[in-house]
Amino acid sequence: MGLSASLFSGITGLSANGEDMSVIGNNLANVNTVGFKASRMYFEDAISQNVSTAQGVGQVGRGVKIGAVYSDFSQGSFETTNESTDLAIGGTGFFLLKVKNQEQTYYSRAGNFRFDKDGYLVDPHGYVLQGWAVDDTRTTAATSTTSSATTATTRIKGVPTDIRLENFQSAPRETSSLSIITNLDSGETSHSNDATDPFFAMFKRWDATQDTAIGQTQFAYQTTLKVYDENGSSHNLSVYFDPVTVSNSGGRKVWEYIVTCDPTEDGRFFSDGAGNVTQLQNTSAAGLLATGTLTFNAAGELENMSTFELQSGAMPNPTNLKDLSNWRVPNSFSQNGYPMIDANFLSRDQASFTDATKSSSSNVLMELNFGLRNQDTTWTTGGITDAADLSGLPASGGTIQGLPGFTKTERAALSTTSYSAGSTTIFQSQDGYTAGFLQNISVDRDGVMTGRYSNGQVLELFVVTLANFNNNWGLTREGGNLFSETRESGPAITNRPNTAGLGSIASNSLEQSNVDMATEFVKMITTQRGFQANSKVITTTDDMLGELIQLKR
Repeated sequence: MGLSASLFSGITGLSANGEDMSVIGNNLANVNTVGFKASRMYFEDAISQNVSTAQGVGQVGRGVKIGAVYSDFSQGSFETTNESTDLAIGGTGFFLLKVKNQEQTYYSRAGNFRFDKDGYLVDPHGYVLQGWAVDDTRTTAATSTTSSATTATTRIKGVPTDIRLENFQSAPRETSSLSIITNLDSGETSHSNDATDPFFAMFKRWDATQDTAIGQTQFAYQTTLKVYDENGSSHNLSVYFDPVTVSNSGGRKVWEYIVTCDPTEDGRFFSDGAGNVTQLQNTSAAGLLATGTLTFNAAGELENMSTFELQSGAMPNPTNLKDLSNWRVPNSFSQNGYPMIDANFLSRDQASFTDATKSSSSNVLMELNFGLRNQDTTWTTGGITDAADLSGLPASGGTIQGLPGFTKTERAALSTTSYSAGSTTIFQSQDGYTAGFLQNISVDRDGVMTGRYSNGQVLELFVVTLANFNNNWGLTREGGNLFSETRESGPAITNRPNTAGLGSIASNSLEQSNVDMATEFVKMITTQRGFQANSKVITTTDDMLGELIQLKR
């Protein structure tokens, strides 16, 4: 019985070492497989048999068996590639992949992804990489009861979804924010004067029925920038500035400004109160979007501003839209605390004014930023509701005390000034753009996928989803560099790269196999010797059994 048991002990050794050689061979076979994780076999002894001894009961081992085969999830080295959609994870985590139109989910460390004919970002099997869509909702020109600053953090929305680019095109976006920062020469003299309405002298000079709405000698400085409507068409928006002659100003200086567009592109409509609707293009006020004042302190810093816009609804004087009684202080600010204007370039219904209270309103508002914002949501008006309330102040005796202004001002580091230097545009920007075609894709270390388009826009599209498990060793290998979760691994815990202990993303890189050939060859040698030793046990036991049979002779 003892000799035959030795044979079976040797057989378990042959079987175990043979399986170990299979693991080693699989590791070496995948030494160049992208994202491959090596495996290692662990042996354990088989149950021992109790035997009688002089001291009582002893135990004799009955061989070896396979205890576990664990994957090695250590980091593999990176290989640089020429494809921006080749992604590697530097640290913990797995890419999340789904079969198209199914809920079957796989996990992988191999990041060799490409866009297929339908715009999905897929692995070589056609499984779609998952990520969060970027929330690009803009609220800068929406009315609100509170004002708040925007944040530069990439916001995500919903749950992980298929990363897909449809038609590889960037849709146009209308302008919703204007920033115009200038220096207005404090030594400049007024080019437009009006004894009755000194704060609206340049405003009165505007006449859209003429070939040139305002003459070149009727303003001190002008700056123009290009804005876009929601169809992607561009329009020139011009802001004219002219100093106002004001006494009793306490060293302050006031500049009048008007915001204008090409009168032929002004698509706004107004009602005369009797049910008649007329387009502004047919009036002298066409293209005149807003007027107001900028107030500077003695040091030339912008300390307050006023804005007047054509009021919606029935106007006091619909036969003359430039009547100052038709122009009032806006009743709201953007969420960022800036006054808003609206050109309605496409002549949309119920979208001709900044008043968006009607349910059918389709306003596309633009916030006007000269470098000063209101931290509150109201104006300090002193009872003034429209521009006509400032009428009657002579130029020689004008005062700035009655000008509407922001309740609680906050001046930006870069703001409009009135220094003793030539008038110039320091900075201007707007956030609209025309349609464009995708030129290239990039993914940063935080997993944010960004597209660069022919219209010059760089848009954040998706954030790659990474998954982790409480027990990575409980995952099941599915072949094709894929893993699937099991009850032993626990459910996937998803998060953004570079958060919650997850690794970062390296674009233009692939994680190589983490198989160490030197280690595998050493293991191969020890496994081979183990197999030989167990073979020797069998042959030696066979010789012993032969000697036992010879006893009969």
